[in-house]
Amino acid sequence: MGRLGPTEIILILVVVILLFGAKKLPDMARSLGKSARILKSEAKAMKADDQQSVPADPPHAGTGTQEPAARTIQAAPGDVTSARPVTEPSDTTKR
Repeated sequence: MGRLGPTEIILILVVVILLFGAKKLPDMARSLGKSARILKSEAKAMKADDQQSVPADPPHAGTGTQEPAARTIQAAPGDVTSARPVTEPSDTTKR
C-alpha cells in the first residue's frame, strides 16, 4: 500500500463526514480528548504510586487498627470533574 496523497485524504474526510455527520464530529473529538486526558491522569497516578517508597518498618498488628486515608486521583486540567475517590482493597476484602 502506497502513501496517501491529498486526493485520498480529502476522499476519506468526505466519507467520514457523510457517515457521522458534521454535528457529531465535534462531540466525538471532544469525547476522544476527554478519554485521552483521563487515561493520561490514571497512568500518571499509577506511576506516582510506583515511585512512593515502602516504609522500612511495617506497622505491627498489635499497635492499633488505623485505617489508611482514602486516596484521591486528581483529574487532568480542563476535565469536568476535579477529583474522584478511589477505593482500594483492604485485607478483609476478597481479591
